[in-house]
Amino acid sequence: MIRLAIIGLGVMGKNHYRVAKLLPDVKVAALCDVQPAAAFSEPYPEPFFPDVDALLAGAQVDAAIVAVPSFLHASIARKCLDKGLAVLVEKPLASTAEEGKALLEAARAQSVSGPKGEALGKGAKLAVGHTERFNPVVGALIRELAGKELFSIQITRVGPFPPRIADVGVLTDLSVHDIDLIRYISKREILSASIHKSKKIHGHHEDNAILSFSLERDLVAGIATNWLTPFKKRKIEVATADAYYEANLMTQELVEYSAYTLNNAFIHRDCFVTKAEPLLSQDAAFFHYVRTGEAGELALAADGLRALEIIQDHPKGRA
Repeated sequence: MIRLAIIGLGVMGKNHYRVAKLLPDVKVAALCDVQPAAAFSEPYPEPFFPDVDALLAGAQVDAAIVAVPSFLHASIARKCLDKGLAVLVEKPLASTAEEGKALLEAARAQSVSGPKGEALGKGAKLAVGHTERFNPVVGALIRELAGKELFSIQITRVGPFPPRIADVGVLTDLSVHDIDLIRYISKREILSASIHKSKKIHGHHEDNAILSFSLERDLVAGIATNWLTPFKKRKIEVATADAYYEANLMTQELVEYSAYTLNNAFIHRDCFVTKAEPLLSQDAAFFHYVRTGEAGELALAADGLRALEIIQDHPKGRA
């Protein structure tokens, strides 16, 4: 049985709490938020702590999900690692690449013990909540692309401003998802990046951005993202030598267009997708990682750091 602490009970923390209650061999053993338990409409029967230091001193837990505001990710995840916990931190890994690198180095240096206190060597378990990896339409798209020559990947992620996000802009909040998806889908590294951003209706952070990338083996990719659109759109478009694919991340639908002819005809095929909740699949993968050390499709700290490096180290990315 994995004893879990959930730190931060905002929108994502509540969702993690909900899915953790559905998973076998997982016990939510402690909760933490700056708001007292009485402030929440849902009654929480688990032990409730006002800050992470109190939780780590007073609760017996094996793993933690960190779902606090982005600027606190690195410091709170570090405290959990120092206590020997396996950690899943919501994206982004940290506020800056420098913080992310320090956190990754701390995880790699952490001594790990077994259930009886036996030394298991170095390297704490640290994962990042790049949940889109577990969107079933992404898995279906990857299967369709197997063996095909990739030409380009274009991702659109736009929508209205979420009031709960106050400490980062669209690059850190949204684009890290899609940078990770481009690397995950293509299995290629980003070699260079060009990023154009602007502040249209927000004073402190960018709310509009266009990103373009060159990847290994002559693949190009792009991301369009903003907090200016009155409706949400989440779409991946992939051009290959054989067909063109559109994946809708919201409806979990995948369409293939192929066999274009001179009279503008083409074949339209709806690809099979087994719909599922990405967060539930991701958290199940995290607990499997905690039990076995097998990360599978889970995004680890190095993946989260790479996304931060790309948005903060443009226009020349590092291979």
